[in-house]
Amino acid sequence: MTELYFGRRFCGPPGVANGGFACGSIAALHDGAAEVTLRRPLPLERLLAARPDDHGAVLVLDGDTLLAESRPAAPVELAVPAVSLDEARAVAGQSRYYADPVFPACFACGMGRRPGDGLRIFPGPVAGRALWAAPWTPDPSVASADGSVRPEVVWAALDCPGGLAAAEASGLAQEDTAILLGRMTASLAGLPLAGDQCRVVAWPGGRDGRKLIAGSALIGPGDEVLAAALAVWVTVPRPVPALAAEVAS
Repeated sequence: MTELYFGRRFCGPPGVANGGFACGSIAALHDGAAEVTLRRPLPLERLLAARPDDHGAVLVLDGDTLLAESRPAAPVELAVPAVSLDEARAVAGQSRYYADPVFPACFACGMGRRPGDGLRIFPGPVAGRALWAAPWTPDPSVASADGSVRPEVVWAALDCPGGLAAAEASGLAQEDTAILLGRMTASLAGLPLAGDQCRVVAWPGGRDGRKLIAGSALIGPGDEVLAAALAVWVTVPRPVPALAAEVAS
């Protein structure tokens, strides 16, 4: 049995953990790539239990309530579109999401977070392409003692850009609909260092009813693909319903 704890810094929606950060924290209980399914939002500032089942999965529980489950996965292999750092900087913050953000305090994409607190990854659409991009220079506060960014923070960086790409490409009516991360599969080939000038790119992968799909990748300062993810989001009414709502089936 392992215990997980999410501090308030790492919120996504109010009162719950950022989905990508939560998935990355759970994925760390496996070696290599992992698929994490969020059944319900994970609360902040509460000890949660993580235990293996009999089939190689890890279950995350709040008492008797199943919050999430994860299992080993094949490495995520995606054809990552090329985007320069200058292109990412030029479109940063131009997603229509930022005209009326659903989660302005989100650890990853919230414009309400100060430098050195949130990741401040603000994607925008690249003209003429089904592609969203944002620059990202990791802060020392999200790095380990060796200066490399913590893996769960990389998962968080991959989360919101994909969600914005999926939602905006689908024509989602943002004034009355929001999305929550339901499932994320990611693999990390390397970790950036604090201070590296990176960029995150994301692209839509289609829609299936309430589910939106997208890919995302983290590109390092030498144009190397450091990490890639495939994710599924679930549409919910805005304002977002109470935490008891199930996220992914």
